[in-house]
Amino acid sequence: MRVLLRLLPALALLAACSAGAPVSFQRDDAARKVDVSVDGRYFTSFFYPEDEAKPILWPILTASGVDITRGYPRAPRPFESVDHPHHSGLWFNHGDVNGLDFWNNYHALPAERKPAYGSVRLRSIESMAGDRLVTLSDWVDNDGRVLLTERTTYVFGGSRDERTIVRSALLTAVDTVRFGEDKEGMFGLRVDRAFQQPSDSPVLYLDAQGRPSDAPTVNKDGVTGLYTNSLGFTGDAAWSKRAEWTKLDGTKDGDDITILVIDSKENVNFPGWSHARGYGLFAQNNLGGKGMDRSFTGEAGFTLLPGESRTFTYKVVIKSGGHLTPAQCEACARAFNGVLPD
Repeated sequence: MRVLLRLLPALALLAACSAGAPVSFQRDDAARKVDVSVDGRYFTSFFYPEDEAKPILWPILTASGVDITRGYPRAPRPFESVDHPHHSGLWFNHGDVNGLDFWNNYHALPAERKPAYGSVRLRSIESMAGDRLVTLSDWVDNDGRVLLTERTTYVFGGSRDERTIVRSALLTAVDTVRFGEDKEGMFGLRVDRAFQQPSDSPVLYLDAQGRPSDAPTVNKDGVTGLYTNSLGFTGDAAWSKRAEWTKLDGTKDGDDITILVIDSKENVNFPGWSHARGYGLFAQNNLGGKGMDRSFTGEAGFTLLPGESRTFTYKVVIKSGGHLTPAQCEACARAFNGVLPD
């Protein structure tokens, strides 16, 4: 009984990242997507359009129906920033794979630059059962030569005021593949304007008619974001820190929302470097190394020989109706990584 009493506070915290609602899938090959619903409500789509250089989850909605993802460039909204057109929804890739840049590739790159970039191309949807979607993709160079395969398992979940995604990518080398240290990676999410951090730096925005503005301006209207990580760093100071979890708080449509990203202890270089930018890129990079922290003295990159594999796993918790506290985030991270409550 005393053990149970000690566990009750921890169990209350863990309720903040529970996920027991039913999940359903609707496949639409013509639209190149699979819609995902949780508890009968649309959540997100696994989307693999021909003009994206990788499969993505987009858009992503809270349990209350608020879209947390940027619309640009797929569905631009007034007053969105127009930077980084390769940032769409939620994705996974890297900026240095055998010297090829998978991270910054997008459809409008000039043809003469394309040989320096790689793409992740869906080969098949393996299964849709229970709360899991399993896909198979190829990481290819500009000529279509396969460097490695990626078998990805998405586990979706939710509760009354939460939605969760666990994304686990099993990478298997076809040729010898070198993943280099690079700032541009790996598990990325581009968030809606409401979750950007307020900034005095002028940027290019879309106007009320959805047209790019003539000159950079400062626009903080509706911008409410704030990062906090497991080390206690907040705001811009969270960038480049090796944190087990990082959360982004914001308010949109009157709803207080937290987006929490948790690194898996099974990932290489755990905990990875937080590539969390105030302009709306929220990423976790386990291969950042000296590309993100010049004081880092190790070697963050690695090589896979043909047939060798490595897995990268991350969890996203999206909480509406009130922000997650650091203690709740810590409890979610410990549960995800199989650590018993104190």
